[in-house]
Amino acid sequence: MKRIVLTGPTGAIGIALIRQCIREGVEAYALIRRNSRRRERIPGHEAVHVVECDLEELDRLDAAAIPPCDVFYHLGWAGTTGDSRNDMRLQLDNVRYTLDAAAAASRLGCRVFVGAGSQAEYGRAEGVLQASTPAFPETGYGMAKLCAGQMSRRECGRLGIRHIWTRILSVYGPYDSESSMVMSSIRKILAGETPLFTKGEQMWDYLYCEDAARALFLLGESGKDQKIYCIGSGAADRLANYIRIIGEQTDPQVPLGIGQVPYGENKVMYLCADIRQLQEDTGFRPRFSFEEGIRKTVEWAKAEV
Repeated sequence: MKRIVLTGPTGAIGIALIRQCIREGVEAYALIRRNSRRRERIPGHEAVHVVECDLEELDRLDAAAIPPCDVFYHLGWAGTTGDSRNDMRLQLDNVRYTLDAAAAASRLGCRVFVGAGSQAEYGRAEGVLQASTPAFPETGYGMAKLCAGQMSRRECGRLGIRHIWTRILSVYGPYDSESSMVMSSIRKILAGETPLFTKGEQMWDYLYCEDAARALFLLGESGKDQKIYCIGSGAADRLANYIRIIGEQTDPQVPLGIGQVPYGENKVMYLCADIRQLQEDTGFRPRFSFEEGIRKTVEWAKAEV
């Protein structure tokens, strides 16, 4: 793998994937929204090239503007938080954008297409998640991710491109969404506020963004055609334990409001990725413990204040 192109380059995983490419000596072409305020997030490096191209412009992406690439990473997605997750027309557009990304990959000469799916594809599933776990999504976001994975698999088969779909669990780290449990907790603690939580009895699987990016990088190199890979740490711990680590790493003097929020209806209490196929096909192993990942995330958040 000598050259990649990716959508969604300004999120936690996208930035980490670009940095992984820099370390590996791989050129990266980052497709960003026009006039994106997040442009400055993209690492400045001679191997990193920024190309303005909105998701709705992927069908018109000029192959002459980008040299032939090996792998197309489709991480970009509109409407990932809040009410937009159930904006059905917006989510339907995301399916089309994914198919446009597959067609763009073909025009760019890519041999591999790697798509970023989500645990939301499973719906209210509990236990260890595998590619074979039945998928019954309950949000428009999850439905669209499932449809995008299935349709792009067919499209890539028609185009003669190796298709790899991922279902990503809870990833955290620098540039994570401000509304995520990890980042919102860190921000509140840094501000001296007490973050409020449920009892935290849920068993959850968290993965640091650099590990998630490395998993994607390895899948671009050696992932198997037409396969679905769950991406997580492969180990679950109580949410309360994660919260305590966040508090200890951020500011142990700020109290944590564990148990002050009731559980919502139909709360999923156990979720963990089965990463055996990912390990067997790529050799992937997580390198960062939660403590290490949170320490790096807190350092970044403090620098951003």
